Amino acid sequence: MSTHSRRQFIAHSATVAAFPYVLTQRGLAAKKPASERIRVGMVGAAGRAGSLNSIFARNPNAEVVSIAEIDPRRTAQTLQRVTEIQGHKPRITTDFRKLIEDDSIDALCVGTPDHWHAIPTILGCLAGKDVYVEKPDGHNIVEGQRMVAAMRKHKRIVQMGSQHRSTERLQSALAYIREGRLGKCLVAKAWESSKQGNIGRPADGPAPKEVDYDMWLGSAPKRPFNPNRFHGRWRWFYDYGSGDLGNDGVHRLDMAYAALSAAVETEGEAPLRMPRKISGTGGKWYFDDDQEWPDTMQVSYEYPGKPPRVLTYEMRVWAPYHYLGEMEGSAVFGDKGYIIIGNNGWRAYERGGKLVKEHGGNSDATPHVQDFLDCIKTRKRPLCDLETVGHPASVLCHAGNIATRLGRTITFDEQTETFVNDDQANAMRGRSEWRKPWVLPEV
Repeated sequence: MSTHSRRQFIAHSATVAAFPYVLTQRGLAAKKPASERIRVGMVGAAGRAGSLNSIFARNPNAEVVSIAEIDPRRTAQTLQRVTEIQGHKPRITTDFRKLIEDDSIDALCVGTPDHWHAIPTILGCLAGKDVYVEKPDGHNIVEGQRMVAAMRKHKRIVQMGSQHRSTERLQSALAYIREGRLGKCLVAKAWESSKQGNIGRPADGPAPKEVDYDMWLGSAPKRPFNPNRFHGRWRWFYDYGSGDLGNDGVHRLDMAYAALSAAVETEGEAPLRMPRKISGTGGKWYFDDDQEWPDTMQVSYEYPGKPPRVLTYEMRVWAPYHYLGEMEGSAVFGDKGYIIIGNNGWRAYERGGKLVKEHGGNSDATPHVQDFLDCIKTRKRPLCDLETVGHPASVLCHAGNIATRLGRTITFDEQTETFVNDDQANAMRGRSEWRKPWVLPEV
């Protein structure tokens, strides 16, 4: 079957049945015929990308055909694991553009650092590929906007990797909320209180000889190599990441937002979209090391409405204890009861603090990948569709970071995704420049 014919088959086939969890976890599920498999190119081989390689390889409806990893030292283990799982050895490259140029690849999975989310996603959309991209959607608001524009114009399926959206854990919590058991809900909360470590202050030095360090920097400013600004720790620096708010906080914020919006809809009102006012305070107050992003934050988001609603986010990444029974979690408070959603389940309480229902669960990404693959075939929006779910959640992170760095309230215009009469905040919506040749693609 030709590539064109196979793509037509994939695009118009019926939704595939969900596969047995235990089989896919062990890599034992029988693969569909090659003509029916979605051919996936993986951008990244280690860290979160390493886990995604395995999940895609286990799926009977997918085949990992190529892996792009800028650091060859991190490829061997993933290559061996994927080959063992699917019985077919993927091609290897250090340049993700080879995946973009490959017409036989149907979809990309982008598991890179934040500053390398936008360009592969946009180029993938321009090349007619569907994309699974890790959270947050881009390094900043401007990148996320451009990604959404590329998705819209080229009619692509883009799933952001907030895997909790596809979990039975969150879906059952939302179903409980929609029963109206919480009453009128005005406030939601998200928090991070898990203990992070001190990353020290190592000296600059030579980049690994195996790595094209200039390409690793991409659009970010040119800087000397430092081990803290590389694998594993890049997220703590303004140039590459979005701090813990864009790391773990995006999950907690999106769960709290989803739960609060479900409560609002249950009251007969329109679902929430974007906040109008964002206030932030905090800073790097605990760790004495190279980290730039805050380790302590308190952010408040006010959603317009009658009445308005408030979503708060609290970060204490130096606190080795639980809050409301969860190290990191989300909660929605109503006048009849409240619900707490954690990584391993949720608990609902009625007035007076009596526990009335609890439900287990996990954060495994297998169903999220399945949802993405299903939507490639049906062309329906996935559960964490970039335009309607992933980008708004990412804006919460970026706007919260901006408000905290400014230490004041900023006002957001949902239509333009700019800050109202605020040149200082708007200058932080994107980079002052995207370093050539890695400029942000036009769509």
